[in-house]
Amino acid sequence: MPSIRPRKRAKQPRAAPIRLEKLSDAEIVALCAGGDEAAWRALVLRYRRLVYTIPYRMGLDPDDSDEVSQVAWVRLAQRIGRIREPARVRAWLVTTARRAALNVVGRRRDAATEMSAELTDPADLPSEEIERLEQQQLVRIALAQLDRRCRDLLSLLYYPDERSTEPASYDAVAKKMGIAPGSVGPTRLRCLKKLLVQYRKLQNKQVS
Repeated sequence: MPSIRPRKRAKQPRAAPIRLEKLSDAEIVALCAGGDEAAWRALVLRYRRLVYTIPYRMGLDPDDSDEVSQVAWVRLAQRIGRIREPARVRAWLVTTARRAALNVVGRRRDAATEMSAELTDPADLPSEEIERLEQQQLVRIALAQLDRRCRDLLSLLYYPDERSTEPASYDAVAKKMGIAPGSVGPTRLRCLKKLLVQYRKLQNKQVS
C-alpha cells in the first residue's frame, strides 16, 4: 500500500514589515502601549532632539538637559497607555520637558541664587521658539519618510557630521553617494520638493 504523504502547506506570504517612521504619532503610541519595543525606539528617535532642546534652550547645561530628557521619557513610559490624546504626544513631551526643566531651575535657585540669575525662566521662552523647534522636528520626520536616496543626500547636505563646522560640499556628497558632482544640485531640488510634500502632509495631520 503506497504511503500517503501529507500535503505541504502552501507558504503564506510574509506580511510587509511596518515602516514605523511612516506611522502617525497616535499609531506609534498605540504600539508602544502594547509593549512594542521597536515602536518605542522609533518614538524616542523621532522626538529625542526636540525633548533635549527644550531645557537646553532654557539655559540648562548639557548634563541637566540630559536629566530633563530622561525624566520626560520616563514619565511618558509610565503613562503611555493613559494619554488622552496620543496624536498630541509631541505637545505632551514638550510640556513635560518644560516642567521638568522648571524643577531643575528651582533646585539651582535654592542651591545658588547667583547661578539662577543666569538661567532663563521657562516663562521667558517665547512661543515662537517652541513653534520653530516643532517645525524643525516635522522636517526631520518628513525627511525620514523620503526614499533612501533623497534621505541620504539631504542628510549629508543639511545634517552633516557633528564634528564638521561647515556643510558638506557637493563634491564630498557626490563622492560619498557615488554620483556625479553635477547631479547633486538637480537631485537636491527634486528631493526638497518631495520633502515639502511630506512636510505639508504632516502639518495637515496636526490641524485635523
